[in-house]
Amino acid sequence: MKKSKVSASKALIDDVVAGSRVLAQQGVLDAYGHVSARSDRRPDRFIMSRSRAPALVTAADIMEHDADSEVVGDMRKGFLERYIHGEIYRARPEVMAVVHSHSPSVVPFGITRSKLRPVYHMASFLWSGVPVFDIRKERQDNDLLIRDIPLGKALAQSLGKCTCVLMRGHGMTVVGDCVAEAVFRAIYTEMNARLQWQAGQLEGPIEFLSDEEGRRSTVSNRGTLERPWELWKKSAR
Repeated sequence: MKKSKVSASKALIDDVVAGSRVLAQQGVLDAYGHVSARSDRRPDRFIMSRSRAPALVTAADIMEHDADSEVVGDMRKGFLERYIHGEIYRARPEVMAVVHSHSPSVVPFGITRSKLRPVYHMASFLWSGVPVFDIRKERQDNDLLIRDIPLGKALAQSLGKCTCVLMRGHGMTVVGDCVAEAVFRAIYTEMNARLQWQAGQLEGPIEFLSDEEGRRSTVSNRGTLERPWELWKKSAR
C-alpha cells in the first residue's frame, strides 16, 4: 500500500501514538475509537492512525488528512468516522487534539435524562456543559456513525464551545489544547461518569462542582498535565 510522508513533527506523531496506546490501556478505547491532532506544520490538516485498534498503533500507521477529512497521499484504509475530527477542527480553530471513544460509563448519560456534570476536580473541565448529540435529529435513517461531512458538522455544532459532547447510543468526543489534554479529558470523563453513577446510589443530592470551581480547577490541572502524561506514556509502552 502506498504511504506518503506526513507533514507533522515527529514529536506530534509520537504523541498521537502514545495517546492511542494510553487510552487503550486505561480502558477508554478498545478495538475502536481514535485520537487525532491538528498538524503543527499545516494547521489546515490533521493526523491520525489508519484504521487499526488503538493499542496496536505505531508511528508508521499515522496518516495525514486534509480539511475535508480525506486522507492525503496514502492508499491505506482510514477511519470511517474521521469526519468527527475534521469538522471539529474546522469549527474550533483553537482545538489541537480530538479523542472519540465508546467509553462504557459515559454511554448511559447519553441515553437517559441524567446530565453528566463534574463531581470532582479532575473532571472540572466538564463545567462548560456536556451536550448530547442525537443523530436522529440530523438523519432519521442512520447507523449511529459520523460517516460524512454533514454529520460531522452537526456534531461539531452540538459540541459548541464545550470540551465534551456525548453521542446517543454511541459514546463521546472530547477536545483539548494538545494530545495530552485530550487524553486527560477522555480518561477523567470516563471516571467522572463512573463516580457520578456511584454517588447516585447513595443518599443525595449530589454536590456537583460549581462553575467557578470548575474554571479554577481546570486552570490548576492544566499546570500539571506533564505528570500523568509521563506516567501514562511509560506504562503504555
